[in-house]
Amino acid sequence: MFEAEDGRSLTFTFCLVSSLFLLWGFCSGMIDVMDKHFQDSLHLSLAQSAWVQFAHYLGYFLVALPAGLLAQRLGYKSGIIVGLLVVAAGGFWFLAATRIAAFWAFLLGVCLIASGLASLETVANPYTSVLGEPRYAAVRINLAQSLNGIGWILGPIAGSLFFYSVDATGASTGTQNLHIPYVAVAIVVLVLAAAFALAYVPDITAPQVLPVAGSMAEDRKSLWSYPHFSMAVVAQFFYVAAQAGIFSFFINYMTSDAPALPASWVLAIDRLARHAGILQSWLSGWYRRDAAGSLLISDKGAANLASFAFICFLIGRVSGSALLRQVAAHKALAAYALANVVLTLLVFAQLGWLSVACVFLSYFFMSITFPTIFVLGIHGLGSRTKRASAYIVMAITGGAILPKFMGLVADHLGVGRSFIVPTACFAVVAYYGVRWPHYSGCKLI
Repeated sequence: MFEAEDGRSLTFTFCLVSSLFLLWGFCSGMIDVMDKHFQDSLHLSLAQSAWVQFAHYLGYFLVALPAGLLAQRLGYKSGIIVGLLVVAAGGFWFLAATRIAAFWAFLLGVCLIASGLASLETVANPYTSVLGEPRYAAVRINLAQSLNGIGWILGPIAGSLFFYSVDATGASTGTQNLHIPYVAVAIVVLVLAAAFALAYVPDITAPQVLPVAGSMAEDRKSLWSYPHFSMAVVAQFFYVAAQAGIFSFFINYMTSDAPALPASWVLAIDRLARHAGILQSWLSGWYRRDAAGSLLISDKGAANLASFAFICFLIGRVSGSALLRQVAAHKALAAYALANVVLTLLVFAQLGWLSVACVFLSYFFMSITFPTIFVLGIHGLGSRTKRASAYIVMAITGGAILPKFMGLVADHLGVGRSFIVPTACFAVVAYYGVRWPHYSGCKLI
């Protein structure tokens, strides 16, 4: 499964590339916690705070295509090293942003880091798909993306510790400490860049299956004339739009739409916190009382719950990788997307704790969607894979648009009602999964 044509093992190469998925999962996980932090510290509306997501996905839009062209010209290895250096620059910028203490400065740092992550995603996603037998491409990319799920879990934990920190008087120190995890990321990626510079990272070309090569007419054929690719760009745009919207407003949903907590739950977790040792600070302050005396989930508690949501995401990734050994990728994609259509409709219906449970389940069923759309979209494109992957990564800009629209709906109708927006997005993804054999001319992948 991880072997070059000359018989040389690519297992270490795969592990090194997979570490990149952990990196961008961690950075993206902190973004959603930062979003809520700025709502509170700068008194922003939901629609205004969505500028954080906009800055993040703007970086993907601006850099994905140049990154694809760079990888096509210089190879996968150079593309990865350049991406890591840009991430490091963005991480160190947060030192200056903390001193400037202005919203635009933090947004610039978010955009810089996202630009580096766009370079990494443009290269790493297609690269994992070619590191071995083509029939296991969907399995490999989902396996690598499982580390992305671990990063999503750790990101909100780091965000909760630093963005919601307080001093001895109880005053927030979140803005002053916001740079700490980003500077740590910058140091780690510099080490990773050195590791890639020394490692064996061969430049492998994907097999060309669609169309059969050989004629000049086929060589000149536009990439966009392959419907399985062009529709993958559309499906990825709407999927990332739905994912970004749900991730962005998870904390808002838990603090505003989740029902009041039963007193027995509060007592049980308080008792656990007293005996949790080093986890005591993490478990404390997870609920609040409103004016009526009801017990509700606090911002910090919701940030911690985000980590549990990403555990659901990770479980979905790992189990999905196993499922894709037995089930055709397009069928799994369609089934998972349809499940999310149902789940988000149940959140929209505002059914109390059932709707809360559906939010967590939606993370499970989102798990395999991004990498599976990716591998279906680049299937059989051969030497055009790097350019195709750049366009699919550019489609991530859907995440810059939906959070603002979803935020507008939430400001007027409530966060739960805004979940009708990702419902429509998941329906588009399900349609692509169902129609993929027709678009590609293949029955299985």
